Formats: sequence, structure tokens, C-alpha cells
Amino acid sequence: MPTGAEADIAALGAQDPADLREAALKSAAWPFEEARKLLGRIEASGTREVLFETGYGPSGLPHIGTFGEVARTSMVRRAFRLLTGDAVSTRLLAFSDDMDALRKVPDNVPNRAALEAHLGAPLTRVPDPFGSPHGSFGAANNARLRAFLDRFGFDYEFASSTDYYLSGRFDETLLRMLAVYDEVMEIILPTLGPDRRATYSPFLPVSERTGKVLQAPVVERDMRRGTIVYVDPETSEKVETPVTGGRVKCQWKADWAMRWFALGVDYEMAGKDLIDSVKLSSRICRALGGTPPEGFNYELFLDDKGQKISKSKGNGLTIEEWLTYASPESLSLFMYQKPTAAKRLHFDVIPRAVDDYLGFLDAFPRQAARERLGNPVWHIHAGRPPAPETIGAGEKGTAVTFAMLLNLAAVANSEDPQVLWGFLRRYAPDASPETHPRLDALVGYAVRYFRDFVRPAKSYRAPDEVERGALAALDAMLAELPPDAGAEAIQNALYDLARKIPRYQDLNAKGATPERPGVSNDFFNMLYGVLLGESRGPRFGSFAALYGPAETRRLVADALSGALVTRHADFLASRRA
Repeated sequence: MPTGAEADIAALGAQDPADLREAALKSAAWPFEEARKLLGRIEASGTREVLFETGYGPSGLPHIGTFGEVARTSMVRRAFRLLTGDAVSTRLLAFSDDMDALRKVPDNVPNRAALEAHLGAPLTRVPDPFGSPHGSFGAANNARLRAFLDRFGFDYEFASSTDYYLSGRFDETLLRMLAVYDEVMEIILPTLGPDRRATYSPFLPVSERTGKVLQAPVVERDMRRGTIVYVDPETSEKVETPVTGGRVKCQWKADWAMRWFALGVDYEMAGKDLIDSVKLSSRICRALGGTPPEGFNYELFLDDKGQKISKSKGNGLTIEEWLTYASPESLSLFMYQKPTAAKRLHFDVIPRAVDDYLGFLDAFPRQAARERLGNPVWHIHAGRPPAPETIGAGEKGTAVTFAMLLNLAAVANSEDPQVLWGFLRRYAPDASPETHPRLDALVGYAVRYFRDFVRPAKSYRAPDEVERGALAALDAMLAELPPDAGAEAIQNALYDLARKIPRYQDLNAKGATPERPGVSNDFFNMLYGVLLGESRGPRFGSFAALYGPAETRRLVADALSGALVTRHADFLASRRA
């Protein structure tokens, strides 16, 4: 059984791996564009191993941004493997900066008063306020990070800053930092204000007296002994300490550069807010004698009001909130699409992300190998996406969308997954949660999303006279169709119905003639607004086929009688009460 890059090629059905790699070299998909940056790097260095890195600050819990950075980096790693084959190995290092000091007590932890005494201590020396068995706040959050990454199946290695400093793994590079101390100061000092310049040093001593990470001025350096002398800010005494063995911690821009140099990091991406920091750390890395990693700066997320998402404000979505209403794959697609554009990260983006994912998954089997490289599901599923799930056979076969399920829940007026499965089984008797597990999960997501967001926001309206005539014609058309009419048959009948109504004729449509005009979207928008209480909806033929022609006729009757408007008004009144 092929493994690694060979498996990626086999999954694409390519007969000629060289031809496929040539296609990857030309692919416009951004992970391949990023992967191509690394080709020149490895050609220049001759290395046969490429190290990808992501960073994590364990002063807080892993969040949706952590997921995005690891997911995107993994996509670039996969694209690089296809470009290089198995001749170059790759690793992904998830690095936790857990030797950083606790600078403020987070708002969302218990026992906050007890943590006040540990301000300034490394996170791995701060007691865990949650009382976990991990021994420290940093270690507990590291465990959460690893569980978080394992939950999504990421292929990574974990690294702890505390472990690397204390074990001496950074010692050689720290001595080198001491040797180029003046160059580092020349890089950083112009970026600081007067007060900060007076105390800045790339080395933060860890006090043997208090165990805290100190912002203390360095007044002497001894290259031969590998030490610095600093002034203790509490006692005003001069203290000499080695820069090795975990007795200092680098300031973060210097720390980032030191890590790149010591570990030989080849690729690391960062948020747009860190562009200046990337530039400074890159200059420090060069001063150490290294080459900064490749990478790009992704845009930050915005909330529903267009404001930048902030952990302290709590605006935007948490990863648990997304996964309440949608799959991890839909979240991966959201991270894949337009990473350099600012995007709203709010509840209302979820349905589109889910259905976009299902659309890409549905298209994948029909695409040629070269086209598949540009399909997001190739990158989301490491080259091997699952087969799409459809219900029904032959012409009746259809893919069930999130939007369709939301509207089924709406017309059924139910938040019970079994009610939705009743409609699905009537359309396709052989379908079940056992035969369609991903669809079953989608049903669960849909009823929760409908309950919390769709139902309260619906806005039904009464039809005008032209619309009443169109709905009466729709009722008559459905009455003539067989009970098991498929989605395509219903959709075609809808077009024929709308072509006869002047309001909905579109003479500018492609191929339209006065004898056979096109159909305006206004017709379907009317159906969504009057029957579903929505401004848009699924392909109506597919919806009516799943819901059933007879049930759709009852829906039309309720719209014509005013029952839909009345029922929804009663629901809103009950919520207010």
C-alpha cells in the first residue's frame, strides 16, 4: 500500500507522478504557492528535512485562531510533500512559549486572587487554578493544546519552551545571542520608547531569589564566562547569571529569532498584526547567522460588526461554538478560503461554509487530477477526501444541503432530528443514520442551528395578488406530479410555470426568446420569502422532492390562508413572553 507522497498521487488517480507534480508547480491554490517558496530554499541548502512551526502562548486556552494556524500550515506541508515526493521529509512542530511570564491574571479562570502572587513567574511555575494534575498553569494549557490538536487529527510534534531552555537545547544559540548582543540592541532599540529603551535587553533573567522573569537592565556581559550582570529591580543589587541552562528567557522577538536559528525552522506563518515583529525577528535571525523561515501573514478575523476579534472582548466565535453547529471540515474550509483577506467570523457564516464544503466534496470525484489540486477538500483531507453522501438513486439521487435541512426543519416546525429523518427516508427508504453517518451529523447540526438562529430570525410575509396566482399555479402543478417526482422533474416544472407569468419572465437570460423566456430569480425569491420566511434558500425542486409534493401543497395552502404568518407571529410572542 503506498504511503506518503505516493499515496497522495494514488488518491488523485494520476498515471504519471511527474505530470502531476508539474501540475502542482503551476497550481494557483495558495498552499502550492506557499510550498513553492520552499523549493528554492531546500535547493540552496541541500537539506533533506523541512521543519514547519506553529506557535502557542499558553497563558490562555487553545482557540479558533490556533486551529487556523495549524490547519493552514498543515495544508502547506501537504502541498510541499506532493511537490518534492518522499525525497524530502517534513515535520510540524507545535511550539508552546510556556516559559513566558504570567503578565496578567486571565478573566476566565477560577481562583484569580491566588494567581496575583505569581505575576511575573514563568507559566510553568504558576499553580494551575483549575486544580488539574498537570502541576502548573502552563502545563495544564499545554495538555489542552495537545488534546485539541489530537482531536482534529493533526500530525505534529509538541515542544515546550521550558523543556528546551532547561535541557540546554538552546544553550549554544543563547551564547551566540550574547556574542551579537550589540547588533540585536541596534535592531530593537529604535522601535522602543525612551522608558523601555532604558531597561531593554534581549535576555530576561530568571531570578534565583524569586523565580520571576525580570525586566531588568543588563549592565555587564562576559563572553568568556557566558554570563550577564543585571540590576535586580527590587533590591538594586547587581546579580551575575549564565545565559544558559534556563537561567534567562529571551524577550519574545529575540526569542522567536533564537528559536528559528536553533531549530532550523523553514516555514512559519503569522497574523497580519505581527508583520513588524516578523521583520524584526528576521533581522535578529540574520544577525545570529541564520536564514529566517518562509511564510506569509494571514488576515485577522472580524466579528459581525466588522470589528477585530479579541479574546478579551469575547466577540466572534469560539471553536466549540462552531462545532456545535457544523463539522470540523467546514471550519477547515473557512480557514482555507482567502487567508489573506479579512473575514467575518460569526454564526451567520456557518451555513455557507457547510454548503460550500459539501459542494466541493460533491465535485471532487468528477474532476481530473489537475483540477483536484485546486479543490479545497484535497487540502482539507490531506489528499484523500471521503466520497460524497447522496440519498436516492439514479435521477432521484440528490445531495442534501445544510440550507435544505434548515428549511425542512422550518416547514416541519420541529427541532427533532427524527422528524427530518422521516422526510429523508420517505424520499430514499434505504437511507438511515447508519448508512449515512455524515448526513446524520449534518441533521444534528441543522436542528441546533435552526433552533438557535434560524427560527427566531424568520420573516414570513403575505403574498400579493400576482404571487397568489403563482402559488395557485404551483399547487395545481404539484397536484399533477407523481408522488415520487424527482428533484429535476419538479425544478423543470417550476421553470415552465414561471415562464407563463409576465412578472417572472427574463428575456435577457442566455438562450431566452419571446416564445420561451428565461425565469427571473424573483420567482424563487418569492417562494423563499412567502413559503419559508427566508430571503434565499435551497434549490426549490430539491427541497420539494424531499419534503414531498403533497406536503409542499399544504405549505402553499397555509401561505395562501395566512397561517404561516400567524404561526410565526405566535412563536415570536411566546419567546418575548
